Amino acid sequence: MYIDANTIITAGSLLAAVSALAGVIFYIYRRSENDKKQSEVINAVQKEQTLICYGLKCVLQGVIELGADGPCKEALNMLDKHLNKSAHKPEF
Repeated sequence: MYIDANTIITAGSLLAAVSALAGVIFYIYRRSENDKKQSEVINAVQKEQTLICYGLKCVLQGVIELGADGPCKEALNMLDKHLNKSAHKPEF
């Protein structure tokens, strides 16, 4: 078997094509793994923010029951509206 320049060029082209394809597949895999991790972090943050909002709502209601007026009632109304809107948002 004789190896000439065309054989070497063909082998190099094939190796480059396979390497490029493997690189693209690896990139897509890493990107999807990164998206999964980000989704997990976002879900955890959303749960934490939900707990904070409900805690704040309880505190505002307690302060209003103790006789606070004005900005507390306004803040409670705004928080109720926000929680109502976020509860009825369509999930995509």
